[in-house]
Amino acid sequence: MRVGIGYDVHKLVENRNLILGGVEINYKKGLLGHSDADVLIHSIMDSLLGAASLGDIGKLFPDNDEQYKNISSLLLLSKVKNIIYSKGYSINNIDSVIIAQKPKLSPFINDMKKNICTILNIKEDQINIKATTEEGLGFTGKEEGIAAQSICMLKKIS
Repeated sequence: MRVGIGYDVHKLVENRNLILGGVEINYKKGLLGHSDADVLIHSIMDSLLGAASLGDIGKLFPDNDEQYKNISSLLLLSKVKNIIYSKGYSINNIDSVIIAQKPKLSPFINDMKKNICTILNIKEDQINIKATTEEGLGFTGKEEGIAAQSICMLKKIS
């Protein structure tokens, strides 16, 4: 068994779509980034890559490479899954938390889980997603950005 942790943060800006867990959320701001800036998916990818000792998403999908501009993070997650599986690992479980003052994310969590389970070919009881605020403190509490943290456990299958 191998464990990995991932963290990502992006700034909230106007004129961008807010996408978390592959779900487009109707909100006045979105996350700024080279790809779709999906902090949840990015943190999950980094946890998977870390558990397999394969670096991070910046190494695999550099933000100066035009092929990744505005790309769906779900597509990148699929690539990470293929890499992880090709190295002989399967996903045991993932636990994630999204840190955002607003918008309220609980209505979207089931759809996020379904998207991720479909891409990773895992069951819904293998992933947990939570959302929390920081009670108005820090950059997330002041609605300047959104962050996500993830941890995963991989099993060696070959």
